[in-house]
Amino acid sequence: MVADVLVRQGDPLADWDPEDEDAWNRGGRGIARRNLVLSILSEHVGFSVWTLWSVLVLFMSPKIGLGFDPGQKFLLVATPTVVGALLRLPYGYAVTRFGGRNWTVFATAILLVPTLLAMHFVRQPGTPLWVFLTIAALAGVGGGNFASSMTNIAVFYPRRHQGWALGLNAGGGNLGVAAVQLIGLGVISVVGDTHPAYVAAVYLPLIVVVALLAAWKMDNVAAVRAEPSGQREAVRERHTWLISLLYIGTFGSFIGYGFAFGLVLQNEFGATPLQAVGYTFLGPLLGSVSRPIGGWLADRIGGARVTFWNFLAMGAGTAVLIVAAEANSLELFMAGFTALFVLSGIGNGSTYKMIPAVLAAKAEDEIAAGRAAAEAFARARRVSRAVLVIAGAVGALGGAAINFAFTLAYTDGSGSGTPAFVVFIAYYALCLVVIRAVYLGRGPASGKETSHV
Repeated sequence: MVADVLVRQGDPLADWDPEDEDAWNRGGRGIARRNLVLSILSEHVGFSVWTLWSVLVLFMSPKIGLGFDPGQKFLLVATPTVVGALLRLPYGYAVTRFGGRNWTVFATAILLVPTLLAMHFVRQPGTPLWVFLTIAALAGVGGGNFASSMTNIAVFYPRRHQGWALGLNAGGGNLGVAAVQLIGLGVISVVGDTHPAYVAAVYLPLIVVVALLAAWKMDNVAAVRAEPSGQREAVRERHTWLISLLYIGTFGSFIGYGFAFGLVLQNEFGATPLQAVGYTFLGPLLGSVSRPIGGWLADRIGGARVTFWNFLAMGAGTAVLIVAAEANSLELFMAGFTALFVLSGIGNGSTYKMIPAVLAAKAEDEIAAGRAAAEAFARARRVSRAVLVIAGAVGALGGAAINFAFTLAYTDGSGSGTPAFVVFIAYYALCLVVIRAVYLGRGPASGKETSHV
């Protein structure tokens, strides 16, 4: 039984079965909660380092010898987004190869490299763009943490609690986007907008502390070692790509807006660095807090139903941005963007909840067709873990797409982000069509995920 297993440091927990109600109540819940808390801390600092450049570019000006144009700054914030997305697949696999505790320690400690480099080079006037692009790319390792963390935590919780647990894990990590904005606000408020190195310096002791706590208190679980066929099966599973398309719209929006918001305010309304950082922390904060709510709602009324209405609201919120930009209304623009952050957070939680729900529904169909129940549900759990990683990676690429869309919009001579907002609305409409056609075939009021078109 889980509660009776004594584990030496580094040894995996044996016979772990979160679906065993007795074992869960006798101690499994406490083990899962401890690993969840430490996973959240690791993912939080990972997200902060990943989005560090969204703050550092606001400091870059001729005053400190780093006078880059808007296109170059958007490229700097897009670079870690792309790298972080690409790293999610190997990170998701790594946790199954090396163990949750072991990989969390490594993935946290390695964050010291891009943080130290950023702290050094932002103090060097005249540093060329390629140097900063290289350091920003290295910061992408923080984005990879999400995949390994979610893969690991999914094994600790029974399916009935996964929406809430995965929502907390991801939401706590997403808070890193708001936290780094707040730290940037604090630095500018106290010492001005010519000391970006202080923002990076804050994270050095945090990274060390979290890595040590993970090494001390986290567990490796034998069950997390996924069968090699898991990712291969997920690649062949059509729902992998359909849900990834939806996750581009939710998580891609959250991380893309989180990276770009400050620069958008500077270009759209001429905001100062202090104003930009002061405005930008609230949206990511609310979006992070709302992610567990999306998982909680999905646990109760269905992930597809929540996601459908959420995308409808995101389209309306983006339309508000176009109206605000045309009217030059900063207040309306801020309200619209804040709503989009909240909605993207809810959509993140509900879309991720769809993964185990849809695959479990497909397993039920297979059982009805004559397949052995144990085999069908084992496959569903195995493929679900792999889909979590793939969808996370593809979704993060949506953040890069958003930054590239803003780059094109603000460098075409118009000085307006409206062309980008129109593209975003079109994508949200596509997501609505997919959900309605595939997952809500009997109408959006049903809310039941189905495994067939």
